[in-house]
Amino acid sequence: MERGEDPNVRGGTGKRHGGVAAKVEPFVARSEHSPRELRSWAKRTGFVSDYSGEAGTSASEKFESLERKGGVFSPKIELDPVLGRTRPNRGNEIEPASHGGATTTERKGNEPVLALAPDGEKKVGFRGNVNGNANSNGHGISAVAPVPEEKKEEEDVLRGDVKVNLYPEGEEPADGGWHGPSELKCGLKENPGFVLLIYYGLQHYLSLAGSLVLIPLVMVPAMGGTDKDTATVISTVLFLSGMTTILHSYFGTRLPLVQGSSFVYLAPALVIINAQEYRNLTEHKFRHIMRELQGAIIIGSIFQCILGFSGLMSILLRLINPIVVAPTVAAVGLAFFSYGFPQAGTCVEISIPQIALVLIFTLYLRRISIFGRYLFRIYAVPLSVTIIWIYASFLTAGGAYNYKGCNPNIPSSNILMDACRKHAYTMKHCRTDVSNALSTAAWVRIPYPLQWGIPIFHFRTSIIMVIVSLVASVDSVGTYRTTSLQVNLRPPTPGVVSRGIALEGFCSILAGLWGSGTGSTTLTENMHTIDITKVASRKVVELGAAFLILFSFVGKVGALLASIPQALAASILCFMWALTAALGLSTLQYSQSASFRNITIVGVSLFLGMSIPAYFQQYQPESSLILPSYLVPYAAASSGPFHSGIEQLDFAVNALMSMNMVVTLLVAFILDNTVPGNQQERGVYIWSRAEDIATDPSMQSEYSLPKKVARCCCWLKCLGI
Repeated sequence: MERGEDPNVRGGTGKRHGGVAAKVEPFVARSEHSPRELRSWAKRTGFVSDYSGEAGTSASEKFESLERKGGVFSPKIELDPVLGRTRPNRGNEIEPASHGGATTTERKGNEPVLALAPDGEKKVGFRGNVNGNANSNGHGISAVAPVPEEKKEEEDVLRGDVKVNLYPEGEEPADGGWHGPSELKCGLKENPGFVLLIYYGLQHYLSLAGSLVLIPLVMVPAMGGTDKDTATVISTVLFLSGMTTILHSYFGTRLPLVQGSSFVYLAPALVIINAQEYRNLTEHKFRHIMRELQGAIIIGSIFQCILGFSGLMSILLRLINPIVVAPTVAAVGLAFFSYGFPQAGTCVEISIPQIALVLIFTLYLRRISIFGRYLFRIYAVPLSVTIIWIYASFLTAGGAYNYKGCNPNIPSSNILMDACRKHAYTMKHCRTDVSNALSTAAWVRIPYPLQWGIPIFHFRTSIIMVIVSLVASVDSVGTYRTTSLQVNLRPPTPGVVSRGIALEGFCSILAGLWGSGTGSTTLTENMHTIDITKVASRKVVELGAAFLILFSFVGKVGALLASIPQALAASILCFMWALTAALGLSTLQYSQSASFRNITIVGVSLFLGMSIPAYFQQYQPESSLILPSYLVPYAAASSGPFHSGIEQLDFAVNALMSMNMVVTLLVAFILDNTVPGNQQERGVYIWSRAEDIATDPSMQSEYSLPKKVARCCCWLKCLGI
């Protein structure tokens, strides 16, 4: 049927203007599928359902009761077929008709048709289909695809499916309603050209600069490392991020995700750094603690590999839902509130403008397009850091931090002078010329395994990283699911997810061998970058990773990043940690976020996840060395209230219970899997099924390993991955 022609349907027969009749058959669901599964299929797979909302409610629940008037049913309220919201009354667009014992209500044009079958069940159809049947979706389930208005939208019919681009690029729904995955500029397998590959590749990683380089700026000074050590660790992080991203792109889930040092590993690293026996170390303190971290990360990563390759992750996936993922990821960001502004507040003349500028870029200027690019949204962090760094350099050169008789290089003599003691901390955190990383770093330096020495293995630190690797896996599961919907793919199978988790474990082993101080996992912030840039090509991520490896060989690059003032770095981390918490809570959109059950579980999990660690952290460290206030919460492992007589076990339990994300995961996991609730309410992750792939192998072709690799790894089929 040609577009724009309006047939008049009367009880199952239709006529097109011109006398050509077309038989319209009633919509009948497949008998082997339950109606409950049909209503929730769209939410499970990310398909933009016409009348089912994101909360998982059925179409019938979104209509008010139909009033019977002279044998004709007419709906009181008309719903928007995409947003699931009521539309204003447009007058007499609904024409009742009755034929053959069935009553229908019609709308002209490409508008939905609400029909009441003889059995009383409501049926929803669209006139875009000649025979009245909805397009098949490959699952044996008939789905309804909305036909957009011609003035605002365009439709592309490919293989019988209707693609809808609801909003133009850069625009958002005025009423704030949820909208499905938007059109991508560059798909998963597309190649935009060499020049654009370079541009998008660098753009992708510049937007993630905060996550990649700021963790060493927090860890290394706490470990007693020098500025040169900080530069070396940053170069190592860049190298590992590039290498592990390429490995994940070829052998993992094959989604366009960036691997790198995650904030998930920062809290346990700080706990190990502040262990009692390390506090008073003076000689080779940095190397000794780094080797301890390397050993713990390697053991925890081996557990993650076993979790993926053994198939245990496929079983665990049945128990991991948005109600578990959301508070856990949010707790990762909220855990560092004691570090954020207390550190940034040492130089309010730098930190407050930095926080204000990054918020202005990301919120107030996000709609401004320059040469067709939303530069302020994409480069909010690097742009704001560059501007405030230059501003801080002017303050330093202008003498804002010069104090009479005090050396800006902060020698130990300053601490002994009463006049300089109160200014030493300010000069160290605010001046831009106190770091000697640029002068001491080599121009060319290639990171290599075991560069800090042989790893040290202890039971107490290893058990901590085993649990943390489980938290990292939960974080990655939510990221896989959300990213697959962003790039318009069906969710991966449990086997693909297990393969991705196993490879993350292998990449973390590499991180432990090279000595980055943290494990390697999928960066949650990457989803935000894909959503802004609309670029989801694997080649873009791989080329950007290659540039990252190249930059890691230039020692001066790491040294330049290491010379960022600490107050400036803390200001950016305030934004990054807040964004991590927000991205975690956004996972609730896949469940019924207004459900009292879900509200209670998320609220209790977050509160206990913050309060129980505070109880363990209140025990002051038993040491004559005074720790900075922002590190005191991480000293509970050696001084906590749990005492069993086994020193190694006491340290591990006190450490785990003092970490917010671990407690939050434990509480949310138990409550979500014990409190009754249906699948729609819980937002249960439904992954692609093996039987569906058997009938339509193209569904999961994007996740398949390269042919040459698949031949060598055919034994993985026995493990289901």
